[in-house]
Formats: sequence, structure tokens, C-alpha cells
Amino acid sequence: MKLVWFRNDLRLADNPALRHACAGDEPVAALFIISPTQWRQHKMAPIRQRFMLAQVDELGRELAALGIPFHLLRVETFAEAPAALSDLCRELGVTQLYANQAIEIDEQRRDHAVSAVLAEQAVSCHWLNGCCVLPPGRVLTGSGEMFKVFTPFSRAWLKALDEEGFVIHRAPTPRGEPLPWQPLAERAWVDEALGELTVDPRWPVGEAEALRRLNIFLEQAVLDYGETRDFPAIAGTSVLSPYLAAGIISPRQCVAALQQRLGYRPQSKAQPGFVWLNELIWREFYRHLLVLIPTLSMNRPFKAETAALPWSWDPDAFAAWCEGRTGYPIVDAAMRCLNATGWMHNRLRMIVASFLTKDLHIHWRLGEDYFMSRLIDGDLAANNGGWQWAAGTGADAAPYFRVFNPTTQGQRFDPQGEFIRTWVTELADIPAAYVHQPHDWLRLKGRKDYPAPMVDHAVARVRAIEMFRSLEK
Repeated sequence: MKLVWFRNDLRLADNPALRHACAGDEPVAALFIISPTQWRQHKMAPIRQRFMLAQVDELGRELAALGIPFHLLRVETFAEAPAALSDLCRELGVTQLYANQAIEIDEQRRDHAVSAVLAEQAVSCHWLNGCCVLPPGRVLTGSGEMFKVFTPFSRAWLKALDEEGFVIHRAPTPRGEPLPWQPLAERAWVDEALGELTVDPRWPVGEAEALRRLNIFLEQAVLDYGETRDFPAIAGTSVLSPYLAAGIISPRQCVAALQQRLGYRPQSKAQPGFVWLNELIWREFYRHLLVLIPTLSMNRPFKAETAALPWSWDPDAFAAWCEGRTGYPIVDAAMRCLNATGWMHNRLRMIVASFLTKDLHIHWRLGEDYFMSRLIDGDLAANNGGWQWAAGTGADAAPYFRVFNPTTQGQRFDPQGEFIRTWVTELADIPAAYVHQPHDWLRLKGRKDYPAPMVDHAVARVRAIEMFRSLEK
């Protein structure tokens, strides 16, 4: 018996672990492990948990239709996983375990422990690359080291992809008669662990839905992506991040679909489609970094010297940022959107991260954790990479004195205030000319229903730069 262990790869198509397990005629079973306490320790957002489990339910039905039994185990923490897997393998007569490789340090330690325990009962473990187009360790410098800077990584990644190519694995064919499947909502122990398993209708699950969104984006928006991607009031992005984070669609499928749509694989900014491909390469870069520098999974900065920065931990200022009460409309709109929907536009992620770290001088770790606790697409590599990029502690060649001005960012990327008025209801009736700096207009109207700016941006910017310069002394 072969056992496939699903993790953040909840799909049938282009799933190397599933594909290799289904090679040959030996019986195949599948597994997903629910770890409620561990998920909470990792700040996994409830909306992400529900989305993931809804996809587990969908995957279970699809596997049952193929004649592949799908087992669910509940362990509170990763430390309990080796013993639980050992018992299941013994019960089923498993001789081989297949899974797609994890990149996070806690998950890697768990998998090493699983390998050690299963080796004692002669179960061989096969760890494959299912999370990246090119696996960590494949894209190297001329001296054979992994990259720490994005631009040369991007060039080397494109070259390596041209040299190697890649294969999209098809979903397996039926391996027996269809099997029954008991929905998760009918399993009392799942409800007890995770509460109501309702799914936000904005985020339907399923591989078909992920491919539908991908195809719509490629047909309607990818050619204009470079011009529209920064405007949150415009549907200019793919909105695929939750599906990539849960592994409902693979990055290889995205690259292959882009290439099929264009008839070529773009190689530079001069070619249509490259800007979106470059975002996928950023995703790869952050995942490779997480493997190269495991301390990134441990709340450590990429630039070790920045650990000495005198960050603030002001709980009141942090709460105002979390709740969208900063007095800066674009920041408040972004945070309220996150809190209501579990998602935030990428340009807004940069703006609010810069505001927290460079205007409020609050430690990026608080923002990173808050995002993970709210985002439906929470992904450690991308989230940590983005936060450290904004904070000036990460893998970024730009100087530390890059500080986003929240007012001019709003004026540039939400010029008419459409996004702001959608989420900051106090400003719903304000004229566009005042929406980014509403306080004088509000005073004239005798209104006090929107907060004054928490900080003077010009003063806060100077303080942020001084913080970093102090490291040079």
C-alpha cells in the first residue's frame, strides 16, 4: 500500500506526490492531518482554515470518485504527527509514503521526525517538489550558492527554466470503484476542533474554480497587468493567491497557462505578460530564501544587524492600525478591507506595512503575525518576505530610507477615492478633491466621526531614517 500525505497541495492535477504514488498497480490511499493547536500557534487565520478544510472536503469527494480512500487524522500539534502516521501506516499496511516537500522549519522538523519513525517499520518516505516551479537549491549562483538578491535570482531562474522546462502532471485516472465520502460538516470532531465550517462565498473552492479564475485573468487582464495591478479599485490582478497558498493550483500550472496564452514565455519587461510572471518568480524567491535561511521562520530578520533596531511595541498605536483608525484614509480602507474579507490588494499590503514600520515604528513582527491571523492567502514565505521588504530588514537592494508616503500613495493609486469610500464609510460622501486629506473638509462640516492623523508623516519619516542610520554608528 502507498500513502499520499496531502498538505498545502490540495489538488489532483500537477501533484507530484500523488502522481508518483499512483504509478503502478499497488493500492493507494490518501491522508490529510488536521492540527488545530498548531495552526493557532502559527497564527493561521480562521478564514484560511475554513477555506482549506472546504477544499479538503472537495478533494475527499474527488479522491473517493477515483476509488482512493482519503483518511483524516486529528493531532493537536506537529509533535504528535509521527506517532499518528506510524499507527495509520501499520493499520493500512503502508510500505511507501509520498508527500510534497515542506519549506517551513517546523514542518521540515516534523517531516524529518516522520521519516525517522517510519524507517523503523520499513516504510520508505518520498519527498517531492510540489510547491515551486524550480525546487529550492536548483537556482544557484556561479559559485554554486543560493541567491540572496532577487534580480540575479530572476535571471538565473528564467535561464534554468529554459534549460530544464517542466512537466504538468495530469490528475490520476480511476483506480477502483467509487467510494463513499462523509462530508466534514457531518464529523463532530472536526466541528469541535474548528467551529462552524462555513465558506465565504467570495472564495469558492475547487480546482475548476482556480483554473476558471486563471483563465479569466489571462484572457482579460494579463496584458494590462503592468498598468493596472497597483490600483485596488480596479480588477487588475489574478486574485489567485488563496488558491496558490492552499495548493489548489500550482505555480507550474500558472506558468504553463501564461505561456499557452501568449505563445511564448516572456523573458523581459519589454514583453507582455512578464510583469505577472515576475510576481510568480518573487514567490519562488521567497520560498527559496526560507529554505536557505531557516531563521526567517523564527522571527529573525534577513539583515541580522537590524535586530538591534529600537522598534516600538505600543499596543494602542498597533490597535489603531489593526482597526483602520490611523487617520490616513488609504491605510484605514486597506485594513478594514482585510478585516472584513480576509484579503488585501498587494499595493495596499506595501502601503500599510510601510506605515506600521516607518510611520509608527512598530516592529514588523506584529504586522506579520496580524496579517497571518487575518489573510485567507496567509503564506509564511511570501508574508515574511513582504513584511521584511517593507520594514527595510529583508532581502532588498533598495536603501533603507525608502518610506512610502501614505497620502501620495493614495492619491496615485486610488485617485478618485473609490476604494477609500467603499471601506471608510465616514468618508462615503466626501468630494474626491478632499478624500486623501479629509480633515479640513470634515472640520468645516463640523464632523468628528473620522480620526485625526496619528502621526505627522514628515516627522515620522525622519525618525525612521534615523533609526536605521543609528546602526551605522
